[in-house]
Amino acid sequence: MTMLTVEGWYKPAGANKAIYMEQFRFHISDECHLQLERAEEALEGSETGERLIPVDMASLELEAPADCGPLADCQLRVYRGGPDHRGHFHLVGHRATDQGLVYTKPVMVDQLG
Repeated sequence: MTMLTVEGWYKPAGANKAIYMEQFRFHISDECHLQLERAEEALEGSETGERLIPVDMASLELEAPADCGPLADCQLRVYRGGPDHRGHFHLVGHRATDQGLVYTKPVMVDQLG
């Protein structure tokens, strides 16, 4: 299991710009890591630009910033990016209070231990 601490943002519904929310902390289980690697491989040569992986909130052990509050849903968005088209992922979800979009800074899949 890998613990990540990643910057996050909040974008209210209808807003043009996201608001910085500080740090999100969460765990990526070994099984989730394998799912991320499989999604990255599936995207190679694919017309699809991304894959969404549902998250088990219990194993994620998410610690969101105080101003975020609880999330209504949560997924990991996997995509290939950068000049070398390496796999990246980030946490995406919606706040339970207002359904505003919440997301974290991307992390490279191969940075996980």
